[in-house]
Amino acid sequence: EAPSRVIIKNLLDNGATVRVFDPEAMDEAKRIFAGVEGITYCSSMYDACEGSDAIVLVTEWNEFRRPDFDKVKDLLKEPVVFDGRNQFKVDRMKEKGFKYFSIGRNTGNN
Repeated sequence: EAPSRVIIKNLLDNGATVRVFDPEAMDEAKRIFAGVEGITYCSSMYDACEGSDAIVLVTEWNEFRRPDFDKVKDLLKEPVVFDGRNQFKVDRMKEKGFKYFSIGRNTGNN
């Protein structure tokens, strides 16, 4: 089972609402979570960020590798990122003002 499915299910089970975007697997996500409340399917990564408390990044698609961090920060309620793919440099994320959790790598936020 894909990590994203487990994470989404756990977030929903704990009362979170989830905004989802995957450039390749949206149809699959809609099929898997059909009829499940608490999910909003978004049209872009920026749409998924809008009004969110945090980002959970669990895919390595190229379009996620170089986001406009200033735009992302402006769209989020709080600049918090959980990076399950270790795509970004810890120092850069901190310089940009994010509370950054790089899963499996010590970021000083643990």
